[in-house]
Amino acid sequence: MVLTRRAAGSLENRERGIPEPGAGQLLVRVHACGVCRTDLHVVDDELPDVRVPIVPGHEVIGIVERSGPGDSMLALGQRVGIPWLGYSCGTCEYCTNGHENLCLQAEFTGYQRDGGYADYIVADERFVFAVPDSYTDLEAAPLMCAGLIGYRAYRMTGDAKRIGVYGFGAAAHIITQVAVHDGQEVYAFTSPGDTNAQRLAQAVGATWTGASTEAPPTELDAAIIFAPVGTLVPEALSRVRAAGTVVCAGIHMSDIPSFPYRLLWRERAVRSVANLTRADATDFLEVATRVRIRTHIHEYDLLAANDALADLRAGRVNGAAVLRVQTQPGT
Repeated sequence: MVLTRRAAGSLENRERGIPEPGAGQLLVRVHACGVCRTDLHVVDDELPDVRVPIVPGHEVIGIVERSGPGDSMLALGQRVGIPWLGYSCGTCEYCTNGHENLCLQAEFTGYQRDGGYADYIVADERFVFAVPDSYTDLEAAPLMCAGLIGYRAYRMTGDAKRIGVYGFGAAAHIITQVAVHDGQEVYAFTSPGDTNAQRLAQAVGATWTGASTEAPPTELDAAIIFAPVGTLVPEALSRVRAAGTVVCAGIHMSDIPSFPYRLLWRERAVRSVANLTRADATDFLEVATRVRIRTHIHEYDLLAANDALADLRAGRVNGAAVLRVQTQPGT
């Protein structure tokens, strides 16, 4: 399923040959691929310099089918996951200081590199990860971005005990379960009247649920904003205590409106999450091995990718949308 022109708003079904892996690369036969809001930003041309034609999708689960020339760290037939970060140079000041997510030469799956809305994908094996056996392919797919980005955002809240989560979708429902397992209280904020999201929040252990404009019953230590809505930044700042942190976890957000300095004063902080690192993936997948995360999924066939994107765009997905990719072995 290919985005053939920028701002097309939908994908086209195209037949292509199976790609060949080069040195240091793997050919992976795709079993499932999550549908992330970032895919919407790509398809709707809300990110800069979208490469076209491009196959979206960066929550990929599949089986290693073939490796390129040279030795491989992963075995043929091994089940793996492929996330958003698909390449970094490894030599710049960001890469050598633990910030490969900020590498100026980074390339991203489903954005600059063809992604997982396809039968096969070629990936840099440095950015391919073994997946816990306790998850099915469909259950595991959202872990590769919603889980990873959510986990990076969650760690930025430090030692917060009362955490607000704005925008209760794929990432929020995953990381709420991790936070509850860690003994934290989660306060879930949804669009006004979104009772489905509030019921999901309650089901995964949230202490309180309410509309994004409501005041929680107590002051928060930190807040994570998953919704791409800039007006939520001053809203969240008004709910966190002194020295609290507001984490903006999306790759794209509408403009943040002006707000009075008193909301930021008393050493409150606003920070963003940019992509992920391999260390994030390693750490989170180890957590996912210990904590059995229940991913609430809505399944679509690969050829129904446009339906999945439309449902996500309209707010009809409660949890995570996942494409089941059908392949013919040996083809």
